[in-house]
Amino acid sequence: MRLGTRKTAVKIFASVVLVGGAASVAGLGTFGSFTSTTSASAATGTGKVVLATGASVRGLDVSATNLVPGDTVERTVTLTRSSDTESFGSVKLTTAATTNNVLTTDATNGLQMKVDQCSVAWVQPAGGNVLTCSGTTTPVIAQRAVIGSTLDLGAATTTLNTAAAASNLRVTLSLPTSADNTFQGVSNTVSFTFDATQRAAQSL
Repeated sequence: MRLGTRKTAVKIFASVVLVGGAASVAGLGTFGSFTSTTSASAATGTGKVVLATGASVRGLDVSATNLVPGDTVERTVTLTRSSDTESFGSVKLTTAATTNNVLTTDATNGLQMKVDQCSVAWVQPAGGNVLTCSGTTTPVIAQRAVIGSTLDLGAATTTLNTAAAASNLRVTLSLPTSADNTFQGVSNTVSFTFDATQRAAQSL
């Protein structure tokens, strides 16, 4: 009985040694592997859209009173695009009245508006109210009722996206000769809001 027990113990010990040896060999296989790491970075930033008004002669803030049918009112506004801004996708005009009366609610006989652009600044001759352009005049908005929403200023957008980044606009308001006695003694204020949108998205 003793001999049998001793023999079994030897077999178990031998098995443990073999397993331990196999573990040692496996460890030698993964030791000292070569590795290398590198990295790179990409700078990103967002652009901006900045539309502003510059100096102009006889601006929109100059009031016009005592109009009679057939009279016209000429005012200027200079739109500018900041030098550090992205190009514009569009520039649009929205006009609104502070009061609802025939001057702005009558689309046919009420105030009419048209917008033109000059390649240089508009000039007001001494002693006169008619603005002149010594450069090239381009129609921007054809004559229409004064009140409108998101009216496209395509020619102005094109000019603002050039190196000059400035659009010289003349706004002409007129009271049609068809305006009758219901227009007498009526007053109103028209606001002009210019909105610029970003250029189309692109792959950079």
